[in-house]
Amino acid sequence: MSANRWSWRASAGCLRAGGWRVRPFKPQNMSNNAAVTADGGEIGRAQALQARAAGVAPLTDMNPVLLKPETDTGAQVIIQGQRVGTMRAAEWGSRKAEFLPRVMESFARLATSADLILVEGAGSPAETNLRAGDIANMGFAESADLPVILIGDIDRGGVIAQCVGTHAVLPSEDRNRIKGVIINKFRGDPALFAAGMDEIVARTGWAALGVLPFFEHAWKLPAEDVLDLANRPGGATKIVVPRLGRIANFDDLDPLAAEPAVTVEIVEPGRPLPVCDLILLPGSKNTVSDLAALRAEGWDIDIAAHIRRGGHVLGLCGGYQMLGQWIDDPEGIEGAPGRHPGLGHLTVTTTMHPEKRLAEVSGTYLPTGDVIQGYEIHIGATDGPDCANGWLKINDQTVGAADASGRVRGCYLHGIFAADSARTAMLAELGATSATTDWNADIEAILDQLADHLEAHLETDSILRIAQDL
Repeated sequence: MSANRWSWRASAGCLRAGGWRVRPFKPQNMSNNAAVTADGGEIGRAQALQARAAGVAPLTDMNPVLLKPETDTGAQVIIQGQRVGTMRAAEWGSRKAEFLPRVMESFARLATSADLILVEGAGSPAETNLRAGDIANMGFAESADLPVILIGDIDRGGVIAQCVGTHAVLPSEDRNRIKGVIINKFRGDPALFAAGMDEIVARTGWAALGVLPFFEHAWKLPAEDVLDLANRPGGATKIVVPRLGRIANFDDLDPLAAEPAVTVEIVEPGRPLPVCDLILLPGSKNTVSDLAALRAEGWDIDIAAHIRRGGHVLGLCGGYQMLGQWIDDPEGIEGAPGRHPGLGHLTVTTTMHPEKRLAEVSGTYLPTGDVIQGYEIHIGATDGPDCANGWLKINDQTVGAADASGRVRGCYLHGIFAADSARTAMLAELGATSATTDWNADIEAILDQLADHLEAHLETDSILRIAQDL
């Protein structure tokens, strides 16, 4: 059964209440927003959120193929949680069918601990040019012999054409596998789309399973796609984030964006970095190319001026690597082999190597002693004199780096702002007062609200009958 990420809490919640074991599954995902799993691998951040909604720990089998774009035509390939290399788009297109046995293996293994698996496709089933060897949509549904529900996004317009056009272009065996249709992100009174839904049903024969109104708090949940990145106006404390082409693990920004006293501004290419309290350099899937893009925008000059004015800078993961003196890439992992100059604001050097560090960690924010939790997901190791000014302690080791002033910092740890007391302390350094007392509880509350929202507007009994009539 196919479902998008919004449908998770409702389905999982009502089934869990009845004693059902529900698990998420996405055969193939493309995203640089990843999560570390309980079994030591990585999957798409959206599947980790789905696991949370289902009340279980995220596992690599929930997303056996993850593609992490490194260039416009190439991506790092993660199979069952582990990096296997980088492929260009054409190579992946010709080889993707090779990985179907691994996908089916993960699906079968996940099924041993589940009464129901909700499967999310990727992209659109109407991309018939990609159907040969497909492992992400109808190809997987065929291999696993699953019924499919089509979900149309009305927010971008043309949803009737989307659904009816999909019916028109699919081969009959794929078309017959689709059992119903849901319309997502409707703004206004859903009753106003009754005639539109009737038109879709009349032209396709698929069952109408509901019109889902736009859920206004969805932006607070971790996003899968970089297209979901947006400015979040708030209070007087401004945090600026340059939008780089390979930005990764940008859910680090979510707890900050939810703070009423904080404005998070994503600065698009072509604009200077404005005056602010903190420049946050986020993770990057390709530090070397994003650093070159940062310089091409003149943002390196803006960052230097910001530091001279007494401003704060924080680099996370790839952003941390950028702040150093040098990035050494002797094996050419991120492009041509060589040594690349960093921004020079931290006296550290990063050396790239192919082994990836994947770990869930907990520790302490040293300036205040507050507990932090997060995860590491990176290649490369960073060392140098400013590491003596480490500001985090993990496993009895001081990590991270800071300049002599303490206003320029970097670390490899993602998720540090989700720790309420540490976030409160870090915002206080910027002159802001935190109003969020329990970030994780707020996320759980939003998921519960989403469950109620979905159950109120979807034909959940019909959806479950489709899932059971295998």
